[in-house]
Order: sequence, then C-alpha cells, then structure tokens
Amino acid sequence: MIRSVIAGIGMYVPEQVVTNQDLLKYMDTSDAWIQERTGIQERRYAHRTQETTTTMAVEASRIAIERAGITPQDIDFIVFATLSPDYYFPGCGVLLQRAMKMREIGALDVRNQCSGFVYALSVADQFIRTGTYKNILVVGSEKHSFGLDFTTRGRNVSVIFGDGAGAVVLQPSTEEGRGILSTHLHSDGDSAEILAMYNPGTHANHWKEEKYADFDDAEIGQMFFSHAMIDNGQIYPYMDGPAVFKKAVIKFPEVIMEALQANNLGPADINMLIPHQANLRIAQFVQQKLGLGDHQVYNNIQRYGNTTAASVPIALCEAWQEGRVKPGDLVCLAAFGSGFTWASALLRW
Repeated sequence: MIRSVIAGIGMYVPEQVVTNQDLLKYMDTSDAWIQERTGIQERRYAHRTQETTTTMAVEASRIAIERAGITPQDIDFIVFATLSPDYYFPGCGVLLQRAMKMREIGALDVRNQCSGFVYALSVADQFIRTGTYKNILVVGSEKHSFGLDFTTRGRNVSVIFGDGAGAVVLQPSTEEGRGILSTHLHSDGDSAEILAMYNPGTHANHWKEEKYADFDDAEIGQMFFSHAMIDNGQIYPYMDGPAVFKKAVIKFPEVIMEALQANNLGPADINMLIPHQANLRIAQFVQQKLGLGDHQVYNNIQRYGNTTAASVPIALCEAWQEGRVKPGDLVCLAAFGSGFTWASALLRW
C-alpha cells in the first residue's frame, strides 16, 4: 500500500516580536486581559513592505525541501493554504512557483482559513496515494498584521493573530506502518458570517444587515470597496468570539475521535496532538475532554498567536525540532475555523 509521508518540514516566523505590552500603544487592553482570554503573550509581525505571505512561504519551503533531500526542481505539485494572499488574484501558489524557479508544475490554492493546512494535506495525500505526483509541497502561510484594526474597536480580533509560514514535502512510501493513515474534512456554512472578512467582496447587498445600516441598496450594489467601508471599520475581520468558542470545543474533539476510531485507536494511543493554535483555552479544553497529558499536546500560541493556516505546520515543525515527534509516533493534526470548517489528519511519523 502506498501512503504519504512527510519527508521534510520547515517553518519561518518574522524577526519582529510584538508583545501584549506593545499593543497598549494602539488600543485599550492589557497583558492580563489578553492572556486570560487567549493564552497569547507575544506574536510575530512581518516587515510591512519587504515580507509577504509568499516570501515567508519561500523561507519555510526551502527548509522543508532541503530536509527532504531534494531540490525545488524536484517538486511536481504545490498546494498553498492561506487567507491572506499577496493579491486578490492570482493566488500564492504560482507566486511561490515563480519565486523558487520551479518547473511549470501545477499550483493549487486552498481557502479554508484555520483548517487550510489540514485540508491542503488531505488533497496532497490523495495525489500521492494515486501515484499522480511524487514530491508535493504543502504550505500554510499568513500575513495577518497587514489587515488588522489596531484600535480599541478591533482589539478582540487584532490581539489574537500573528504572521508566519510552515511547509512540508509529501512523498510516497510503501514502508509498513508509516505515513498518513487517514484525513477527515467537514464544513457547516450556516454560521459563516460569525467569523468572516466581508470586504472587499462581491456580495453587494446580499448580507445587508446592521453592518450596512448607513447605505441604501443603490450604494451597496455598486460597492466593492469604498471610503465609507474604511470609515466604518468594515474592511477588517469580524468575529463573534464566544460563538466560535462554543462550536470549536464541540467539533475539535469530534473530528479527532473520528480519526482515531477510523483506525481502531483511542486517545491513549496518541503520542502528539498538534491542534490549530486558535486559543490556548480551546486547546486546554480539548486536552481535558480527551483525557490527554501535557506530554501528548503541543501548544505554541503563547509565542506566535494564531497564524491560521500556518499554525499547524509551524507547531508540528517545532515539536519535531524539539524531539517531541519521533519515528513511529502517532501524530494527530486537527483544526477548526472560519466557514465553519474543521478537519483532522492521523499519521504515523
């Protein structure tokens, strides 16, 4: 049986460290307030003009490719997950292909936000299993800092997010008991607007509610981006935090158990759970729900904040670098986020 294995892994985070204390310059908040609600102590911000979602992806990808013992010319497909692309279009996949001077290979962009990397990994896994490709570069990269509301109005969202990138090279293997065992993907769009960035967008007046109370139908129908949107703070991400939390603490453990049960395993069999770094309180709840010890769960949101699609590969890379993920270990990756979408992947390292 052909299975997908992670042959190389890499990560990149910007040099600039932004502490909770640093954010006090821009908004009414406190270190205690942020840590109590999220567990975050600091995050990294990319350089405003010299770093992009793609350039960070390049740095992570170079490390992953080198650790896989191959060159960029050996990569035959790219799956790039991000919610913060360099451009509205084209996607970051082709920009990464260009920047790394790869062959004219396929490049697929995945827009599943916090679940993006696990979704991307699942897509790549199918290509590997069917023999379509041999060296797939799977990337999660985000530059959130460029589009956050650094005022008291936006503090509930802005204190959470950071920048960074992670990447893996997926290859086929017939080695017994190694590789991706299964992946599990879900979505429920009923509450899509609870965590979303509405503008710029093509919805016009389709979602006309209190967000557009100041505009009539004619104005809304013509707007893709306007000064009024800027003035009213409608160009920034929106999140109903409590509602997201309530959904996450249900679906996170569900999708983890789904992966374990599909492989006739239980929580005690997990050597390392890498949850999406959305909120330390969510991760701690999931850990308690599944009865996992501290040695079975890896969290680094304290240092990097929520890096959305990049959070799982960054955490996985750090855990591996620290020797907490070893050959033969059962590793579970899980994520929940905007959409809502949620996903898990179970693999034997």
